[in-house]
Amino acid sequence: MSTFTAPKGTYDLLPPSSATFLAIRERIAAPARRAGYGYIETPVFEDVKLFSRGVGESTDIVTKEMYNLTTKGGDELALRPEGTASVLRAALQANLHKQGNLPVKLWYSGSYYRYERAQKGRYRQFSQVGAEAIGAEDPALDAELIILADDAFRSLGLSDYSLLLNSLGDKQCRPVYRAALIEFLTGLDLDEETRRRAEINPLRVLDDKRKDVQDQLVGAPMLRDFLCEDCKAYDEKVRELLTANGVAFVDDPKLVRGLDYYTRTTFEFVHNGLGAQSAIGGGGRYDGLSEMIGGPALPSVGWALGVDRTFLALEAEGVALDLPAATAVYAVALGEEAKNTLFAKVVELRRAGVATDLAFGVKSIKNAMKSADRSGARFALIAGDRDLAEGVVQLKDMNTGEQTPVALDALVTTLKEKQL
Repeated sequence: MSTFTAPKGTYDLLPPSSATFLAIRERIAAPARRAGYGYIETPVFEDVKLFSRGVGESTDIVTKEMYNLTTKGGDELALRPEGTASVLRAALQANLHKQGNLPVKLWYSGSYYRYERAQKGRYRQFSQVGAEAIGAEDPALDAELIILADDAFRSLGLSDYSLLLNSLGDKQCRPVYRAALIEFLTGLDLDEETRRRAEINPLRVLDDKRKDVQDQLVGAPMLRDFLCEDCKAYDEKVRELLTANGVAFVDDPKLVRGLDYYTRTTFEFVHNGLGAQSAIGGGGRYDGLSEMIGGPALPSVGWALGVDRTFLALEAEGVALDLPAATAVYAVALGEEAKNTLFAKVVELRRAGVATDLAFGVKSIKNAMKSADRSGARFALIAGDRDLAEGVVQLKDMNTGEQTPVALDALVTTLKEKQL
């Protein structure tokens, strides 16, 4: 037994469950790809200031959870705790916003890192699929992204989840609300750390999950009551488009999420079967983030959906994805000469697009057929010296047990005709 184990807060993805993770990533990304979002991949580490400026100095992500490192050359870097800041940085660096059509539509998939208290559903390395629309201010774009996320969850067979929706206002109306909230918070019995956080960004206190804090927030001013006319109209249009396209939502006036860059539309998908770690994805509009990290004004909106949490949500609902078997054909050779011939056929079938495996290192036909059965293959190819002398192999249907000879030179065509 190995003396090494996976680091705390991480886990290994292993077959067969790893096939479900791959399918989740594919199905989450599929609606975005159909909507014109192109794939982007960024480094797993960035300049630490990218996140402290963009995500926010007052957030737990920056103050407590980032994995910081100093290179031998003295550069201060951080493992990426989220995807949006990196994607926007890459788009700005490549001048994608200057190449014509706006918004720039991008989707991505990868691992992210936060030093959190490890528990089920909260990992120190976690997987997300995200989508960002950069460079356009349009409520239809906000609605599009929310609908794409909802379509992704529906395509996986999930149903026991809710969409929480709020508006955080903009640079016109949010300062007025901020002043009112600070005044309210001043009268509360808060610890010193929470007071410091409130001084930097008082909205962060609304996101505090501690019961003693939440109890004191009863009666706190709500941002919705301070929205300017433009923000109200924008929010109403987003809601109108969601309703018209069959996406239900729940108003959550305290929803601010864990990042400082959000403006106007903010949303979160929560699953009813996951307990405390109920969020399976979320996002919102971040119209000022580009300027925060040194770029031009580029109003944008996006989301990230959690692959790990979605996997747990599928388990909670008892949903098993219908996945194709990893192997469609399993070859069993009786003797060394037969193995050489079948090996060549296995290579030929794979090159023809048929998922094929071969019994390696087995000592008996009985063990080989057990391996064929465990592989999940629909057909087994069996050949010995007598079969080869006749120019055939035996094709066994693993579902019915029926076995028929097939000419070697017609094997690939025969199996392709069976739609493997």
